[in-house]
Amino acid sequence: MAVKIRLTRIGEKKVPMYRIVVADANAPRNGRSIDEIGSYNPNTDPSTVKVDVEAAKKWLANGAQPTTVVKRLFKQAGVQ
Repeated sequence: MAVKIRLTRIGEKKVPMYRIVVADANAPRNGRSIDEIGSYNPNTDPSTVKVDVEAAKKWLANGAQPTTVVKRLFKQAGVQ
């Protein structure tokens, strides 16, 4: 099973907020996830990123592949 670390959209129309989740690569964007490891709010100035660093490192060590946006958010949060 291929596992990805990616964003799931929450929030209202035109006011996006995202959760950083670990999910199966074949699952839909807002489908079932394995674990929730953080959140991202682009609406604040500056944008807010909250990440459970321990859980993120655990999933990366187990082979989960982050998407390009999540890689950038991890760098900003100091995970990688």
